[in-house]
Amino acid sequence: MDCSCSAAHSDLTLLSPVLDTYAGVKGSLITVLQKAQEIYGYLPQDVLEHIAQRMEIPAAKILGVATFYTQFRLKPVGKYLIQLCKGTACHVNNSDLIEKTITETLGIHDGETTEDGLFTLKNVACLGCCSLSPVMMINAETYGSLTPDKTREILRTLAQNAEKGATV
Repeated sequence: MDCSCSAAHSDLTLLSPVLDTYAGVKGSLITVLQKAQEIYGYLPQDVLEHIAQRMEIPAAKILGVATFYTQFRLKPVGKYLIQLCKGTACHVNNSDLIEKTITETLGIHDGETTEDGLFTLKNVACLGCCSLSPVMMINAETYGSLTPDKTREILRTLAQNAEKGATV
C-alpha cells in the first residue's frame, strides 16, 4: 500500500481487541478504521496494512475508504486540530480572512501542522454553526463570531496553555 503515511512502526497489539471483535463482521470496516484512529490519532500505513491482512480486505480498498471519508487522517495532527468552517455563511462572513490570520499567526496552511506539533489547520465544508459564523472548532471546543484579533487571542491562549501542560 502506498500513501504518504508515517514510516514509524505502530504497536499493533493495541488494535487486537478491535480486530478480534470486528474482523469477521461484514460491513464493519468504517467502524474498525474509526476505532483505529481513536487509538493512534490517525491511520498509519502499517495499521492500514494490518487491518487489510486481518480483515482479508484488499489494501487498496481500505486506503480508498480511508481517503474517501474526510473523518479519516493519514498523517498525525497537532495537539490542537483547528477545523475552520468554509461553508456559505462562514465564507460570506469572512472565513477567508480568518484563514489568512491563522496562516500568518501559525505559519501553516490547510492540511499542515506547525513544526512544534501543536496546531494543525484543516478547512472543512461546514460545522453546522451558521449563526456563529465565521466559526472554527479546536478539538471539541467551538469558537464563533471570529475576528482576526479574537482568532489570534484564541491561538495565543492555547499556545500558552500548552506550555503550562493544560488542554482545551
